[in-house]
Amino acid sequence: MTALEILSRGPGGTRPTRHPAWRGAWAAGLVLLILAGAAVLPASWLGVDARAVGQAPTPAHPFGTDSLGRDVAARTLAALAMSVQVGLLAAIVSTAIALGLALVAVLGRWADHLVGLLTELVLGLPHFVLLIMVAFALGGGTTGVVFAVAFTHWPRLARLLRHEAQTVAASDYVATSRALGRSRSWVARHHLAPHLLPQIVAGFVLIFPHAILHEAGLSFIGLGIEPHLPSVGVMLSDSLREIIAGRWWVAAAPGLGLVLVALAFERFGEALRTAAAPPGGGT
Repeated sequence: MTALEILSRGPGGTRPTRHPAWRGAWAAGLVLLILAGAAVLPASWLGVDARAVGQAPTPAHPFGTDSLGRDVAARTLAALAMSVQVGLLAAIVSTAIALGLALVAVLGRWADHLVGLLTELVLGLPHFVLLIMVAFALGGGTTGVVFAVAFTHWPRLARLLRHEAQTVAASDYVATSRALGRSRSWVARHHLAPHLLPQIVAGFVLIFPHAILHEAGLSFIGLGIEPHLPSVGVMLSDSLREIIAGRWWVAAAPGLGLVLVALAFERFGEALRTAAAPPGGGT
């Protein structure tokens, strides 16, 4: 099944109630809007303004200001752009790791056992604890959080791709192609890639929202994005003191923005996964 077919069919070969392409367009449009808005955001809007400390939402500041007079809406937009960039990079690296291990697994029995052991080992560890350990070992910061998220989100996709790759490698048409003298690279391009591509796309889309949520979690506890950079996790951490002072709006904007982006891609990923399921309802 090609990627185009994923976007045009649902379980059992029928068109889903909501077309996955519409969800994808909405999710992609949301990300582009965030990135474009952050790119043209004036630096002065992110600065400290002693005359606007702790203001409630007004037409001048739609989501209010924090204890330093910084515009919450502007900071939320910049923080979401940072989260999106980190999430995309981490999801790309994580998907590449999963694909690489899945391809290694079809090289032979020993390789398959090794990949399976590594996958189950990582899956058996407490996920967020492992995430914290990797981020701490890498020193935190933007680079640390990217690799921490990437190194902890590949196992489930790797297990799925490994199973799919083994099924294709053991099929009769691959055996026929090999008997006709087709090279491994030809088989990979014409047989393996078309079967793995739908799972790779859906896996990447599903990893992305988890990546931005875990980036926010690491930043919240001080192991993520550097404090001087806009970050949803840092904003939510700072908002704990603001809420005690009665400034609820400081937490509302970054929290709602994070949920909106994560939910958009979560629903898009689920739609892709459902559309890629075999006829008959298998997932």
